[in-house]
Amino acid sequence: MPDKYTQLLGKIIEIGRLTAVDALIQWDQDTYMPQKGVNARAEMCAQIAITSHQLQTSDALGELISNVEETGEPARDTNIREAKRNYERASRLPSELVEQLSRASSLAKSAWAQARQENDFPAFAPHLDELLKLARQKADAIGFEGERYDALMDEYEPGAKSADIGDLFKSLRGALVPLVQSIANSTNPIDDEIIRRHYPEAAQEELCKHLASAICFDFTAGRLDRSVHPFCTSMGPRDVRVTTRFDERFFSPAIFGVLHEVGHGLYEQGLDPAHQFTPMGTATSLGIHESQSRLWENMVGRSLAFWKHHYATAQEYFPEALGDVPLEAFYRAINKSAPSLIRVEADEVTYNLHIIMRFELERELIAGRLDVKDVPAAWNQKAEEFLGLTPPNDADGCLQDIHWSLGGFGYFPTYALGNLYAAQFYAKADADLGGLEAQIARGECQPLRMWLQENIHSHGMRYRAAELCEQVTGQRLSIDAFMDYLNRKYKSLYSLA
Repeated sequence: MPDKYTQLLGKIIEIGRLTAVDALIQWDQDTYMPQKGVNARAEMCAQIAITSHQLQTSDALGELISNVEETGEPARDTNIREAKRNYERASRLPSELVEQLSRASSLAKSAWAQARQENDFPAFAPHLDELLKLARQKADAIGFEGERYDALMDEYEPGAKSADIGDLFKSLRGALVPLVQSIANSTNPIDDEIIRRHYPEAAQEELCKHLASAICFDFTAGRLDRSVHPFCTSMGPRDVRVTTRFDERFFSPAIFGVLHEVGHGLYEQGLDPAHQFTPMGTATSLGIHESQSRLWENMVGRSLAFWKHHYATAQEYFPEALGDVPLEAFYRAINKSAPSLIRVEADEVTYNLHIIMRFELERELIAGRLDVKDVPAAWNQKAEEFLGLTPPNDADGCLQDIHWSLGGFGYFPTYALGNLYAAQFYAKADADLGGLEAQIARGECQPLRMWLQENIHSHGMRYRAAELCEQVTGQRLSIDAFMDYLNRKYKSLYSLA
């Protein structure tokens, strides 16, 4: 008979496989599923959720966890630690609540997509209200020391606390506002008319695939499709799906959206396949995941070095739009900074203001201090406060993101954390590899790809995010590397003192 750890590992893998099945059918719902399949798909997702929950909370699993010992071997100890954490967390959730959450989010996702298309927040409001009620029940069942939001955020960023994140974001906002103001007052403004010319969809798709391959995404282990909201999902390192959306009158959303999602995909493809379906073969947190997407999208993909190598190819794909445009003008256009309404299209300087704004709104919603009916007004007030802009409609305001329809409360902070982690990782990789700019300008992305795989991806969940940051960079997470990066780049772009 297999020893206790081998038996435990078998059950962990069984749960992991079921999670992958759920990811696959949800990917299908977001890409190819007929509209009339929504209700049946919701029942399928609920069935998987309840089956997975039963496996995660079974007495047999609990007994195995209590009878295995850590030995100092990283993979074994990581799997035991995370199995125990997941078991304890899942055991606190009633099966009925898990089923209700899955069904409600599946229905809400389709309702959100239609409400966004029709600019109809009242149509989505009942779904949001239901999801919030369930999220509060979930937080209460799991338990928390500080506030309810901590229990929800812990699902995405284990160990993170709202109070700590709030302090970090306060410092970040304080550092960003003067830079935003300096850029607004610059005597060397950027005209981004170039990237708002006609860019045929078919050519955009081909360039997206070309650039994804250039930064080492393996299309024999992944694919690119379309969805309302771009995302990346994975069934394992050898089956990673990314999506995007196209706008023929705007160069950036698809191109940089793909670089962003492929950054996520590279993390998934970089996980050790020997540990598939186990914590040791799983990304450690969404903040670290986001660090990979933002690193490839911005620090690589929006760099002058990257386009020194790839701009001629872009001109070949879009001869009418870019044929007579100098590289420097294109580089400035894709890095224009100005407050805007849409998060996924925001520039590097203002992006985190979108996240801090959502973080504050979510805390109010989960605490019950903000009612669903008041969300549009509260959103618009925050947008004016943080960005100096008021959305003309809810589609460009509180309906623009998919996350609430997924019940993903606590997810948004990981985006800003990802930017901070990315800057520290990139600076360390640059030092270790002897100058990334020159390598990237030669089209050599493999050294950076391998550095990330060795230092981050291969560890799976061995380290918590904060611990991994110190392990890799020798420093705790702070805003310093990120603000150094932004100030250096944008003071040059805008000729600031």
